[in-house]
Formats: sequence, structure tokens, C-alpha cells
Amino acid sequence: MSEITGAQSLVTSLEAAGAKNVFGIPGGAILPAYDPLMDSTKVRHILVRHEQGAGHAAQGYAAATGEVGVCMATSGPGATNLVTPIADAHMDSVPMVAVTGQVGASMIGTDAFQEADIRGITMPITKHNFLVTDPDEIPTKIAEAFHLARTGRPGPVLVDIAKSALQSMTTFRWPTELGLPGYRPVTKPHAKQMREAARMIGDARRPVLYVGGGVIRARASRELRVLAELTGMPVVTTLMARGAFPDSHPQHLGMPGMHGTVAAVAALQKSDLIISLGARFDDRVTGNLDAFAPHAQVIHADIDPAEIGKNRHADVPIVGDAREVISDLVVALQAAAENGQTGDYEQWVGFLAGIKRKYALGWEQPPAGLLSPQSVIQRLGQISGPETVFTSGVGQHQMWAAQFIGYENPNTWINSGGLGTMGFSVPAAMGAKVGRPDATVWSIDGDGCFQMTNQELATCAIENIPIKVAIINNENLGMVRQWQTLFYGERYSNTDLQKHGGPVRIPDFPKLAEAYGCVGLSCDRPEDVDSTIEKAMEINDVPVVVDFRVHKDAMVWPMVAAGASNDDIKYARDLAPEFDEDAI
Repeated sequence: MSEITGAQSLVTSLEAAGAKNVFGIPGGAILPAYDPLMDSTKVRHILVRHEQGAGHAAQGYAAATGEVGVCMATSGPGATNLVTPIADAHMDSVPMVAVTGQVGASMIGTDAFQEADIRGITMPITKHNFLVTDPDEIPTKIAEAFHLARTGRPGPVLVDIAKSALQSMTTFRWPTELGLPGYRPVTKPHAKQMREAARMIGDARRPVLYVGGGVIRARASRELRVLAELTGMPVVTTLMARGAFPDSHPQHLGMPGMHGTVAAVAALQKSDLIISLGARFDDRVTGNLDAFAPHAQVIHADIDPAEIGKNRHADVPIVGDAREVISDLVVALQAAAENGQTGDYEQWVGFLAGIKRKYALGWEQPPAGLLSPQSVIQRLGQISGPETVFTSGVGQHQMWAAQFIGYENPNTWINSGGLGTMGFSVPAAMGAKVGRPDATVWSIDGDGCFQMTNQELATCAIENIPIKVAIINNENLGMVRQWQTLFYGERYSNTDLQKHGGPVRIPDFPKLAEAYGCVGLSCDRPEDVDSTIEKAMEINDVPVVVDFRVHKDAMVWPMVAAGASNDDIKYARDLAPEFDEDAI
């Protein structure tokens, strides 16, 4: 084979690994790779405006398509700007490969210009990472990175390549097998555990399916529906699992947790058996862990054995891929039913259905003439339809988008769950649109989040990525303001994003959108909401930004205060639900 540079080997390796799109920015250490990248006919490079945007775009692409997202940056500050999206992908189990340039091998450890130990920095927040100084290793490390990112529990993998390796000569050899000693993810659950789980489900009187993001990552939504309808058990879907089970389905109680529905929180809290599928008993779901679901036994199924029993003891631990687990559980339950072993949940289901009706999601109407953010988001979901892909930033708008949009399909809700990264939404929407160009992609963002990464609108306009952005503009860091209202005596320290009493909004978001080559719209009257959304929906050749100027005192309810028991849920300020315990 003829010799090529390490940089050419890298590009050829990315092609062989199946990468179709790379989000990145060139710089000194990675520059050798950008020359052969220009000649690739298989890999599209999308020039972002900030490395954080590259990482979140790779996440959005991966979440929307199920493929591995790829981002690229240079050494030093370029690489460290990827730390936040890498950490975000790690928390939310997003398959992503980050390729970074590093200073020449002989200069590593000398504090050379733009040197940073990105491998050491990201060790705790990657599934695995590599430092490559030998050009002959590039194909193998890229192949291993993609395999690690997509298999088992998905996650981010970093490949840091010394500039000297990119510039040296080598021959390209794509590996025929991978040598990853000790990496043997278990996907098939143990049959004995499945039989025990089926027995417990049959014996239970108040079971609940607690569905997490692992069901989304495993592409197991169809299997989940079969399981739910076979048993008749109520279903709750976490923030990361919205869309895994249709919101319109009568068995679905909504999202549990700090801002979950009263019915979903009650289902977990009052249950006698929790069947956890690809969820990790996160603190935002459990509230005070010591008071969480005190009478429930737990069946905990997860692809990652480290998650099982980490926060809550598992009576039946099941290691395996969510799709495999659910499919095998269906078979085990069918076998049990043939032997006359079926559960009776009629009273339990009726109890929860009553709570769902009595404490349905809603909101307090704002003063006359002001926009309700919940209403805006609800109409956005209704007008755009169930096939629309939504991304969100982090804060009040994120919770309202999770609550008031009806998700009927998986992979239509993409957000930063575990890390809670402001600035996630716009670049994630960009990546999702690249991955699914025929889908309508809406970024629902807060005015605080939007100002962290809105420069990627330039990328969208130039690269012909026509996303749509709805800014839920309350002129404040809304969720922080809500906490200040509830817990800090209405002392609003540094949450007002505007000049106090100033008549001019800074920035003017529609003008900013136009400066970036997008269409800018605004809406501040309730009667204009539908027509504004419909106008945005009609524009499909350039990005659209809509500034919805909403009521600043709107709050997210229901709410369980941080550290409190889920028993202390409030469905509105100072209003707690009342349960008829005798009806269970």
C-alpha cells in the first residue's frame, strides 16, 4: 500500500467508520487533518462558530439519528471548549466521538503553545479516551472509538492526536477485529432474572413502569408499548424518555420528578413494585431518596451494571440492553399467563386515573394582554405536529416543553438532562436538522440560554440548515428567579437580563436574527401566537427566530422542592394534592 500522511489516514478512518458529518473548527494542531478533509466526498464538515456548538451539534445529530455524532477541535482552548458537551454527552449517554489535535509528541508536557492535557481533563467524563502519537495507530483508535461510543451504554469517546502523528507518513490499515480486553458489554439478560421479574409483576398490586432514557437509546419504544399493553401497568417516562411511550396513551401518566405530573409522582411514591427500564433513580426523580417509594420493591434493568443499586437497592437486578430485556420480559409474562399467573391492577389503575384527571397539568393565567409561556409552548406543539423534533435549553422553558408538548414518537425530544447545560438548544437543533433534514426542528430556548450559543445561527444560515427557534423571553434567568421567589424572599439577585426600567430590549432578538441571515419575528400578544407560529412554519429555506415576549412571573408547577420528599409535591404555590389512600 502506498504511504499517506497520518492526517489522510484520519480522514479515511472517519469515512470507514461511517461518519457522514463532522462539526468543528480548524486550528494549529488539527490543521493537518483539514487539508485532506477538504477532498473527502463522504464526510461533510460543518464549520461552527464555537467548539461548544460543535459538541452540542454532534449530540443533537446523534440523538436524532441514533448514529455516532462527531466533533473536531484543535488543541488547548479548542479542546477545552469541548469539555462541556463531552460532560453533557456522558451524563445523557449520547454516542459521540470527539477528535482533537494535540501538540507534537516531543512537546507534550512542556507547556507548549496551546497545549492542554485534554485526555487527563476528560478522563472522568468520557467512556474512554486515547492519546495517539503513532500514526500507524490512527485507524485502530478511530475504529475502537466508534465501537465504544455506540455499544453497551453509549457515551462520548475522545481521540487526541498529536500533530506530529498527523504529519508523519503511514499506511492505512482498517482493523478487521478490535482488541478491547475487558470490554464485553452484556446485552442479553439472564433468564432466571426474567422469570423472577415476571413472578414479582404477577404478585404485585401496585406496579409501575419507570421508563428512562435507556429505552430511547436502545430504540425499544415499540417493545415497551407491547409490554405496557400486555400487562395494563401504568407508565411514567422521565425527562430523558419523553416520547418513548405516547403521551396520548391512556396508560401514560406523564413525567415523574421535581416538575413531574402529580399522577406520575404518586405512581412511584405509592407503588409496591417499580420496574425500572433504562433509568437511574436520579435525584430529580426521587427527591429525598430516603423517603422515595417506601413500600416498593424494585426490578432494575440497565445496560450499565454500575447503575444498578447505585442509588436504590434492586431486588431483581437485570443487566442487559433495554430492547432485549423488554422483549424477554414479554415472553416471560406470556408464559406466566399461560400458567394462570396474571396481575390484577384494576383498582390501582383506577386510583391513578382519578389523580390524573383531578390534577391535570395547567397554569395560572397571566394578567390580561400578557403572554403565557405555557400556552405558547402548548400551541407550538399542537401546530407543528407530532413528527416535529424539539430541542430545548435548560430552565423553565425546558420543563414547560416537557410538560405541555404531547410527544407521540421517540427521538422527537432532545434536551440536556443530567448536566443541565444552558446553551444546548440551538446547536443541538442544528445537529438534529443535519441528521434529519426532512424533519421540522424547533429549538425552544430561554432568552438566557439563547445568548450563550446563538452565534451558531450564522452556521445554520450559511450551511443551509433551516432550524426554527422559539425564544421564551421573560427577560430573566427564569428558573433561578422562580427559586428566588420561593426560597429567597423575592430577592432577585442578578437574574434580570435587562436594564432596570430601560425601555429598550438588549439585545433585540429579531434584529439579531436578521444580522445572522435569519428571519426574525416577534410576538407579545396572545391573539398573535397562532399566526406567528404558522408564519414561522411556512418559512423553510432559512432559519427562523421568534421572540415570544412572555409574562416574567410565570412559574413551573407541579414542584417538589430540592431535597424534599415526593410526598410534599405541590401542584401550585402552597397547594398540595390530597389522595384517597383507601382507594388504592
